[in-house]
Amino acid sequence: MPSLWNHIVNLFTSDVAMDLGTANTLVYVRNQGILLNEPSIVAVSNNGVGVQRVEAVGLEAKRMYGRTHAKLQAIRPMKDGVIADFEVTNKMISYFIKKVLTNYRLVKPRMVVGIPTCITQVEKKAVIDAALLSGVREVYLVEEPMAAAIGVGIPVHLPEGNMVIDIGGGTSDVAVTCLSAIAYGESIRLGGDEMDEAIQRYMRLQHHLNVGIFEAERVKIAVGSAYPQPKPLTTQVRGLNVKTGVPTSILVNDEEIREALKEPLGAITGAVLRALEKTPPELSGDIYTNGLYLTGGGALIRGLDKLLEETTSLKVNQPEDPLLSIVKGAGKVIDQFSDLRKVCIN
Repeated sequence: MPSLWNHIVNLFTSDVAMDLGTANTLVYVRNQGILLNEPSIVAVSNNGVGVQRVEAVGLEAKRMYGRTHAKLQAIRPMKDGVIADFEVTNKMISYFIKKVLTNYRLVKPRMVVGIPTCITQVEKKAVIDAALLSGVREVYLVEEPMAAAIGVGIPVHLPEGNMVIDIGGGTSDVAVTCLSAIAYGESIRLGGDEMDEAIQRYMRLQHHLNVGIFEAERVKIAVGSAYPQPKPLTTQVRGLNVKTGVPTSILVNDEEIREALKEPLGAITGAVLRALEKTPPELSGDIYTNGLYLTGGGALIRGLDKLLEETTSLKVNQPEDPLLSIVKGAGKVIDQFSDLRKVCIN
């Protein structure tokens, strides 16, 4: 009887999977695919009596970031992979769900949300509450390395170990999956945002140039690398000269930005080495055979796979589009919920 009821319910609703990231939020709708990929940014205005009104969300709000006036504020409600502003996060989730589910159904959707492995029970509850308040009927959490493993096609249900390194905007997770669970996991609250901040610090110290966080992100994407490149890469960096107080632009190369990224990338490789050291011997043998799987937006840093191969002496597998790994895996959980429900956590 319950299975018949679930079948009837599924006819009248579109379940969703969400990668609620620090930098970007991606949404997958059951049997339709990824329908949304936008920055996790909300622009809100204040009417003077403490009531916030949402003016823009996602891409539109990102264009306003750093350019707002006194009565308008662009907020990044997620920090280090967790909710920093509950009310704004709830509004952002509601906006994104309404955007992908344009026509209301008779039954509220079910949702699977990817979360970092390091977050506390209180932080997990905040994610569940924010999702429930946005209008979904049930919320299931899946740890991001597990979702990423499913997304890249790893058979997580088998009794063999696979190590996934997921580098997001606010956190980097290193986990060994086996038998539909995480056998060992390590998470550090460091990711793409810390890399952007490292570039900001480098430009200020070495070139006396103040640059915005999104300009630093653009530079990272344009010339960022973890390993020497075959051909030199250069890009113009625009900012404010702190000595003269005049806006200016300078040319930087990939070698300089590689130096800027040395510390955060060193912390990530250190977490990988610690995870390998603490992994049980039987699973270590599987990892030696299968190699490491590199996912998340941070995997797009040029040469990071080579750096990890050199550091660990293991082969590194990287999917075609690592940024989509988590939402693809969470989407598979939604599409095959009866089979994959066991990967969700309480």
